[in-house]
Order: sequence, then structure tokens, then C-alpha cells
Amino acid sequence: MISFNVPPFLGPEKDYISQAIDMRKICGDGEFTARCSKWLREQTGSSGVLLTTSCTHALEMSALLCDIQPGDEVIMPSYTFVSTADAFVLRGAKIVFVDIRPDTMNIDEKLIESAITPKTKAITVVHYAGVACEMDTITETARRHGLFVIEDAAQGVMSTYKGKVLGTIGDCGCYSFHETKNISMGEGGALLIKDPGLMERAEIIREKGTDRSRFFRGQVDKYTWVDAGSSYLPSELNAAYLLAQLEMAEKITDARIRCWERYYERLLPLQERGILELPYVPKECKHNGHMFYIKAENLDERSRLIKHLKENGVEAVFHYIPLHTSPAGQKFGRFSGTDRYTSTESERLLRLPMYYGLTDEETDMICDSVIKFYS
Repeated sequence: MISFNVPPFLGPEKDYISQAIDMRKICGDGEFTARCSKWLREQTGSSGVLLTTSCTHALEMSALLCDIQPGDEVIMPSYTFVSTADAFVLRGAKIVFVDIRPDTMNIDEKLIESAITPKTKAITVVHYAGVACEMDTITETARRHGLFVIEDAAQGVMSTYKGKVLGTIGDCGCYSFHETKNISMGEGGALLIKDPGLMERAEIIREKGTDRSRFFRGQVDKYTWVDAGSSYLPSELNAAYLLAQLEMAEKITDARIRCWERYYERLLPLQERGILELPYVPKECKHNGHMFYIKAENLDERSRLIKHLKENGVEAVFHYIPLHTSPAGQKFGRFSGTDRYTSTESERLLRLPMYYGLTDEETDMICDSVIKFYS
């Protein structure tokens, strides 16, 4: 069976973890955390980078930094993982869901304006499959209305929009290094902050609401509880694993893009015949090969294709169930306008196996199985 996902592993991870153990400091904010943060600052151009225990926690920190309060509204797509909404629900916000574009599966930037009310505090965008949202329109809309922009770039590490690194365009950018992502630390993430003035508070939030980071830098003679916060700092063991992956990030990304392009080339004839749809990447976007999906005609066809692929030794999966259709989505949010594409497109989308180490032979086998189904 060809698995849908295999966590990336390149070799140096074990050596780095052993080094972290030998240093007798494994609780976080040690040498490996510093080296990961330095790599991310240099790669993204962001001066404000903090490793976190997950992308979920990076989003929660964003909600705190943007001062989301009970009764505020946060606009986002419904086609996303639950963490995108949960981070703001925990602050008492109402989630306002906006329809997606059927081509990229990203939030439809043209529909955001009509969803804004006097209660709107922020716009949270999700860069689906590592393909950027139309950020020029979104940031301009936010500027005119005085709104924060938070990028859920969980899938967007090493992707760009008009040459700008995803996660650096909005006020806050949130990365995921979960085992299903291109670059992994098992569980973990990072928060990128545009305004340098927010960095000190972000450090405090990440350290359970204390000024512990300032204490270790010798800026105060003792640390104490100064703000609301939580335990958002990952261990040195996780950071050691991540550093090995970051140092190989280009190799990992290049391999995934080659796999993505092989899928596209092999399955393009089916799209040209109108049988299925392949991913669309706007010319201003450079993606990272995070995901390769196809769109069947409808839910029934997708279900039959999943079954066919499984019978032929391929694990393929569908993705998000739209949040606005869930019990919690109905309790904590509302849909602005018409659900023209979110539900119907989500029922068509099928993700094919994609991971570092997937061979050309395996990719061809998967494509052959898809082609056989439609023949």
C-alpha cells in the first residue's frame, strides 16, 4: 500500500537530537531553538520569528496579539482546518465564513468587503495547498477598514506571492511543522510578526504570561507574571529535529515540486478531456508542492475513486468538511452570503499521496490507477 503521507526524515535529525540531550537543556529556547529561529528569519526576511508548539498555538497567539475580544468578528473561509476558527472562538469572537474561489480553494477576496461589519476585527486567510490567496486585494481591504490580517500559512512554508514569502504579508503569519507538512518537527509551528513592537508581548504570551525571556537576557533581575499567556514554547528535542529539516528545506521542496509536476503531466490529458480537474496555480504564486489534488465530478464519483485506489494499493483521502456545516461552526459562526462553492467543491476534492521520498515509479502507479478508473 502506498501511504498517503510519510513524515520526512533525512538523517541528521538523530544526531541533532543526541546533541540536544548532551547539552542537558531540552526544555526549549536553547541553541536549537535559536538556530531554527535564525534560519526562519533569514529565509523569510521577517525580524519577528518565534517557534511554537503548533500552528494552532501560533494562531492563538495571533488572536491575543490582535486583542480579539468577546463580540468581535473574524472573517475567514469555511474550507479550512478547525484550528483556524478555534483560535478566535477561544477569545469569544464570532466567526464569519466567506465562500471560496473554485480555482484555488482559497477565500474569495472579492466577497470579503461585503462580510465586514462594525464588529469586524480581523481577516484570517488560509493559503490552501501552499498556493497564496490574492493578498494585494485582501491587505488593501483590511487597510481601508482598519483590520488585522492573519495568515494561516500552515501549508505555505517556502511558498511566495509576487515574490513575498507567505506568512510575512499580513500582521501575523502562522506556520505548521506537523508531521503531515513538508518540513516537520512532529508537532510544532512558528509565529511571524510584522510589527517589531509586538515582539516583547509575544515572548511574554509564549512564556505563560511571564517576562522570563527578558530575565534570561539579563534585562530584568527576576521574572514574574505580567500578562495573559500560555505554554507555547516547544522543546529543544523538537527544535533539533526541525533544524535538520530546515537545513534541507530546498531539497525537500524541490523533490515535492518534481513529484507535483509529474502528477500534473500524467493526469493533464484527463483534464483536457473534461473528465477531472487539476490544481490551479496563479502566475503570481510560487507553490511548495505541499499537496496534489484532483477534483472528481461529484461526491459519489470521488467515493468510488477512493475505493478503487485503495483496492489498487493507494491510500487517497478527501480533505476538510466545511466548518460552517459542523455543529460548532453553526454555534460559533455564520456564513456571509451564499455557499456557492465551499460545499460542492469540498465534496469533489481528492488528495493523492504526496511526501518526500515518493518515487517516480510510485507516482506513475498512482496515476495509472486513476487513469484506469476513468477508462
